[in-house]
Amino acid sequence: MTDHFRFVKPSYSTASGECVEVARNNPEVIAVRDSKTPLGPDAPILRLSPTAWREFTAAR
Repeated sequence: MTDHFRFVKPSYSTASGECVEVARNNPEVIAVRDSKTPLGPDAPILRLSPTAWREFTAAR
């Protein structure tokens, strides 16, 4: 199965582009990737459930 994610950079990303990109267009999974290596065979994508994403972003 091929995942079709629409990744976006956060508005608070650095000018040098060192940030992560997040895709929230799939209601079953939140995808996160490194903006420095967005494409290619070595570009990993972290896939989280919406519950895990909420817990991760709520942790401070």
